[in-house]
Amino acid sequence: MLQNFDLGTFLLAVSPVLLAITVHEASHGYMARHYGDRTAEQLGRLTLNPLAHIDPIGTILVPSVMFFTTGFLFGWAKPVPVVTRNFRDARMGMRMVAIAGPLSNLAMMFGWAVLMMLSPMVPESFQYPLQMMSRFGITINAVLFVLNMLPILPLDGGRFLDTFLPPKASMQFQKIEPYGTWILVGLMFTGLLGVIMNPFLTIILGMVQSFMRLFIG
Repeated sequence: MLQNFDLGTFLLAVSPVLLAITVHEASHGYMARHYGDRTAEQLGRLTLNPLAHIDPIGTILVPSVMFFTTGFLFGWAKPVPVVTRNFRDARMGMRMVAIAGPLSNLAMMFGWAVLMMLSPMVPESFQYPLQMMSRFGITINAVLFVLNMLPILPLDGGRFLDTFLPPKASMQFQKIEPYGTWILVGLMFTGLLGVIMNPFLTIILGMVQSFMRLFIG
């Protein structure tokens, strides 16, 4: 894959990835503050500066390896710290904090779609790069939305589901969290993660295409 490395394509993909993971994490922090927890703000994590959210493995190593081996850029940032005991309503606060990140990715996905539709309005030499960057933005945000909404702890979907469970069921469900990352790794290496995610990605990306057709015919 290295012999086919395209620095221009790599650079066009970097910005959408950094924006996607930065806004995702910042959204958790802003929602946590809204419900009474200022931990992220006090630790300097309530910011859209990517440097505050960079994880050496998830933001640098994994995306680089994936791009060089698969041509696809994907990664994650350091999770924003949340102290649930600071919430005015712990269950509702955690529920809204969990969903805030994925919803930010959904919003950014449509934002990139709008940018792609506006690309014919920029100078011709910028049209193709802008379309490529927008395509990366749409794809990475769709993937992040679907992945994070999987009902597995510690993913946002798992935390969101947990807020609806009765106390006893919640305690049992939370026992899965130490193994959640390994479950994801297992699903990825067996190919099952793609099998699970692809139908939902098809639906989400179909929504974007319908949205774009609505405006451009």
